[in-house]
Amino acid sequence: MESLLERAVETARGLPREVQDDFAILMLQLLGEDQPTIMMTPEEEASFDESLEQETRGAFATDQQVLAIWAKHGL
Repeated sequence: MESLLERAVETARGLPREVQDDFAILMLQLLGEDQPTIMMTPEEEASFDESLEQETRGAFATDQQVLAIWAKHGL
C-alpha cells in the first residue's frame, strides 16, 4: 500500500517545476529546515555577485549624485 507521503510526492512531481520547488521549500520548512526566502537561478546569483563587487569598488552613484540629477530634471 502506498503511503500518504509517497502519494503527495508523486502528485507534486506532476506539477510545474516552479510549483514543485515551492512545495519542496514548504515541506522542508515544516520539517524544521530553514530555507532561503528567495531561490535564485545561477544567472541571478552571478548577477548579484557582480553587483556586490561593483558596490565594493564604488561603481554606483552616490546619494548626492542621484539627488543632483533629480534636481536637474525637476524631480
